[in-house]
Parts: sequence; C-alpha cells; structure tokens
Amino acid sequence: MPRPRTITDERLLTAASQVIGREGPGFTLAQVAAAAEVSVGTVAGRFGSKSGLLRALTEHTTTTVAAGMRAAFESRADPVDGLRAAVVVTYLDLGDATEAGNHLGQLGVDLQDPVLRGLVGLHFAAMQGELLHACAAAAPRCPACPHPRSPRACCCRWRTGPPWTGPSDHWGAWPTGWATTSMRCWTHGAADRGRTWARWTARSPW
Repeated sequence: MPRPRTITDERLLTAASQVIGREGPGFTLAQVAAAAEVSVGTVAGRFGSKSGLLRALTEHTTTTVAAGMRAAFESRADPVDGLRAAVVVTYLDLGDATEAGNHLGQLGVDLQDPVLRGLVGLHFAAMQGELLHACAAAAPRCPACPHPRSPRACCCRWRTGPPWTGPSDHWGAWPTGWATTSMRCWTHGAADRGRTWARWTARSPW
C-alpha cells in the first residue's frame, strides 16, 4: 500500500473523525491507520494511545470549528446572514443520522474521562464565544431577537431555540437527511419563530 510522503497531524485526525463517524466509540487505531493509509505504528507513535488521539482530535476540532464559525460569519455582508451561517457551520461534520449518532456516542465516552471532559468544555466555550461575537453584531438588526441589547440572551436563543423545539434535538429525534439541511431551514425561519418566542417569554413565569 503506497504511503504519503508527508504525514501530517491533520491527515491523521481527519481520518480519525471519519472513522468515528463510521464506527462509533468502538473504533480502533488500526481503522484510523487504514483510513489515513499509514501504519498503525505511525498513529500510535504520533499520539501514543487512543486516548491521546482523542485529546488531539478534540483540540483540533475546537480550533477548526471556531475558525469556521468566524469565517462563515465574516463571509456575509449582512450580520444576520452571518449569524445564520455561523450556526449552520457547526453542524457540517455531523453528516447523516448514523454518523451523528456515532459521534454523539463517542462524546458520551469522552465525557467519562476528566481530561477529555475538560477539553469538551473548552470546545463549547469557544463555540459560544464565536456565537456571542456574531450575536453582538446581528442582534440590533435581527427582528426576531427579543433582547437586542443582550448578545448573550440572543446567543442562547440561537443555540437552542425555545425549550421545546431545539433544532438539533428535533433533528436527533426525527433525523431526515443531514443535520446541516435541518439547521439551514431552522435558521431561515428563526425570525418568525423569534417573534413567537419573545411573546412566550414575556408571559412565562420562569
């Protein structure tokens, strides 16, 4: 089997993400090596163990997702469109329902490891930071935002939607197609739902 002349961390981590999407938390270093077209020794020598690989993958994913969110936001002239794009881009790597389920299964395993749990926390903190940045720019121009002067409140609504209709939860329970398709539909309809959400929160005793 031909080997690439230069084996980068990114190549190995991309292969690991693909294998996790296909196999779930039971994946092996041998499967990652096969997907990357390298020897098992190359993967083990680079990351030390499966746990080391997962830690490197989590850190790499945090960097790439945060950069992708910022790039998606800045690629749109309208900050509201940029906010929509930043939300959608976070779902790009989930794939279809089977892949998403396998990634979530791996997340459940990761959360049992104290080090990985800390890295996952940093991952979501980075995502929230990018979303807050986008919301701060978009909120004054977003007719759906019930809190135009509060980027954090706007951020929370765009992340989860009303408590009974979180878009990612909805897609997870009734998966049809790809997560990104569902999120694009949700973000484009968020303005009308936002007005309803604002009216509901004004009456809510919580």
